[in-house]
Amino acid sequence: MKQLLQDLKNGEILLEEIPLPNCGSNEVLIKTEKSLISPGTERMLLEFGKSSYIQKAKQQPDKVKMVLDKIKTDGLIPTMETVFAKLGEPMPLGYCNAGTVIEVGKNITEFKVGDRVVSNGAHSEIVAVGKNLVAKIPGNVSFEQASFTVIASIALQGIRLFQPTLGEKVVVTGLGLIGQLTLEFLKANGCDAIGIDIDQSKVDLARSNGFQALNPAKGEDPEAFISNYTDEIGADGVIITAATKSNGPIEQAANICRKKGRIVAVGAIGMDIPRPPFYEKELSFYISSSYGPGRYDSKYEVEGIDYPVGYVRWTQNRNFQAILQLLSTGSLNFDYLITHNYKFLEAPKAYNEILNNREALGVVLEYETLDSIVIKKKIDINSSSSDMLDSVNIGVIGSGNFTKLVVLPILKDSDAKLIGISSAKGLSSSISAKKFGFEYSTTDYSELLNDEKINTIFITTRHNSHAELIIQSLEAGKNVFVEKPLAINMEQLAEVVKTCKKLENENRLPYLMVGFNRRFSPFAIDIFNKTQGRSSSLAINMTINAGKLPKDLWVNDPSIGGGRIIGEGCHFIDTMSYLAKSNVTSIYSSALNSNKELAIKNDNVIMNLIFEDGSIGTLSYLANGNKSFPKEQMSLFCEGKVYLLDNYKKNLAYGSSDFKKFSQDKGHKNEMLSFIDNIKSANQSLISFNSLVNTTLATFAHVRSLEENRSVNISELLEELDALVR
Repeated sequence: MKQLLQDLKNGEILLEEIPLPNCGSNEVLIKTEKSLISPGTERMLLEFGKSSYIQKAKQQPDKVKMVLDKIKTDGLIPTMETVFAKLGEPMPLGYCNAGTVIEVGKNITEFKVGDRVVSNGAHSEIVAVGKNLVAKIPGNVSFEQASFTVIASIALQGIRLFQPTLGEKVVVTGLGLIGQLTLEFLKANGCDAIGIDIDQSKVDLARSNGFQALNPAKGEDPEAFISNYTDEIGADGVIITAATKSNGPIEQAANICRKKGRIVAVGAIGMDIPRPPFYEKELSFYISSSYGPGRYDSKYEVEGIDYPVGYVRWTQNRNFQAILQLLSTGSLNFDYLITHNYKFLEAPKAYNEILNNREALGVVLEYETLDSIVIKKKIDINSSSSDMLDSVNIGVIGSGNFTKLVVLPILKDSDAKLIGISSAKGLSSSISAKKFGFEYSTTDYSELLNDEKINTIFITTRHNSHAELIIQSLEAGKNVFVEKPLAINMEQLAEVVKTCKKLENENRLPYLMVGFNRRFSPFAIDIFNKTQGRSSSLAINMTINAGKLPKDLWVNDPSIGGGRIIGEGCHFIDTMSYLAKSNVTSIYSSALNSNKELAIKNDNVIMNLIFEDGSIGTLSYLANGNKSFPKEQMSLFCEGKVYLLDNYKKNLAYGSSDFKKFSQDKGHKNEMLSFIDNIKSANQSLISFNSLVNTTLATFAHVRSLEENRSVNISELLEELDALVR
């Protein structure tokens, strides 16, 4: 199956072959029949893609500031590598889709196979979409008409936010698809709607439908017209549906509004709001969010949890339904908005049309029949290598940002062979396969486990899946590198331990490695080497300026990410264990807002650790700091010497020699290359299984310490673990 993408580096439109996406528990799998190109939004994306790097930077000053902040903390080279990698990632296009359901997730009761539906799915032959972003098409509404539903809902949400009343005079600035629809909805609410646009074809279209419309580019003065038309009262309000970086639309809106008028921004516009007219007229200003309540809420869009209709009457899904109902009754008809039709496989021509023809408005793509589409869970990308003997042949499960930006570039430059890569939806793994030289991409990770050529699996998925994937990979005879953590709860850890013991007893336990990269950093190694031969214990202070994350991010969900300490804090516990050459024996933790925050989710904590050799450690993991402060710092005190590790960019030593490198090095490359070399040389594991378990238990002990406000010995968790394993 094919999907439409845009290369952000040069703006090129690509039709890429990808595997069939998996249908999630709360999702619907849809075979697309028609999709609509949104000329305003997608033209902006095309123009952005074709612009130079300097022009891209000028268009996104907020992103430039983020880059500059990252340079200060991480250094120039790592930052620029990240920026160029991001720009090199093709972006899916489209969000107005109409098609037929071909599969439903296990939690879906609202839809069945064969239903005709609309969704915000991309321009792709088959899409997987969350159920709250899908609505049934009435039997008398065509796919072509239905494909306008999502973009019409954007206009409808702007209307709902504006709250028009009968007889009001309302100006609509920007007469693209959304602007034309906004005029229609205002008319339906009994309003006198006036349109403004600098494109004469769009002005003519509005006039042909009975609306007054002005073109300032032709010398028509909106301010003078509105003043005269309203007997110098001013417009009751303005809805801005234009897409421009200019501040002109909002300045004009303020000038033409009456006192206490209201302005709603639907389109992406310049937002330097002029204070005098807003202050003098007491204007109200609103920004409309996409197609309605629920947008950008993962509980609604991903988990499928709806808002109660008694409290939120018009969610984005109910807006979809309202548009479809209006189409069904004949109150709406979008035929007059359709200017072009193209076959899906001719999509690059369609995009060339909207880029070069400003009169292009409703551009509809038509798709092949289901039996004409090649549907596979696995697609071949590059030819198979014949030289597989004595090689480390890798399959990768997961293709998220960390995988693409850190893991895959390192693996590509290693002497390992990259065989297969999987992701749930297929797009990211296919892009990665092509970029990094994998033989195939798949949405079925069991393809990797069953592939006899593959002897090593890298797991880089969400944390809650790690334990199960480790177990399946080990039982399939594959060496395993899993991004931290090993497990997110005691039950998962027990299953991993049980499997490893079983395979060890059967003398067929492959290598198992957790991605604790800090111990492989040259800076950590430098301090480790300089403290060899010591006769006393260490005192280690580690400060992590973790930064604040959105509370609804999956990492903070105890059932998915395990919280930030279990999910990321394990890194720093492992680093201290490495330097102390000793396991953790007990932990006492304290936290800010402990009476308000779940212990497992609290990310403003201080942990006090005691190690078997008598070393002590303090880990301050804090999300309430400032980004300009270094993210990671460590000071280590030992026998008259002090070592200060500064964000993996330099070591300052007091009583010993400093150590510096040109750029930041957190040890990722050394870690992964060492793992590959270790497999080839059949040496002892780089990190003992006992240490991996101890670090994991230490994170669980931290949570218990916060919950029970006491010091927790690792031995008590070991007893519980042993009971579960037995």
